[in-house]
Amino acid sequence: MSDLANTVERYLDIWNEPDASRRAEKIRDVWAENATYTDPLASVSGHEAINTLIGAAREQFTGMTFVLAGAVDAHHDVARFTWNLAPAGAAEPVVVGFDVVKADDNGRLSAVYGFLDKVPAGS
Repeated sequence: MSDLANTVERYLDIWNEPDASRRAEKIRDVWAENATYTDPLASVSGHEAINTLIGAAREQFTGMTFVLAGAVDAHHDVARFTWNLAPAGAAEPVVVGFDVVKADDNGRLSAVYGFLDKVPAGS
């Protein structure tokens, strides 16, 4: 597994971390200090804002887990991948997304661009 594919695994682990303090530690390890996250619903910058955003998503989708849905396609300092969000043991994901990540020279995430392919009605 490439270093960037490993970083993507760690990135998804952050989205699954329920404890805000522990999540903040993981964010500091995986994300560059001035990193940005942008998707159709949000655009934030910095560790604290990223942690707040992930915490809000966890509250909205309590009991659900983010999982990688296929291989990470990476080259140079960029990767793309699809992820699913579903309750444990569910046959169908509630949310399906596609993210593109960019790493800095130290291998930490400097930018994430998220796309939502499937969302629940009314979201």
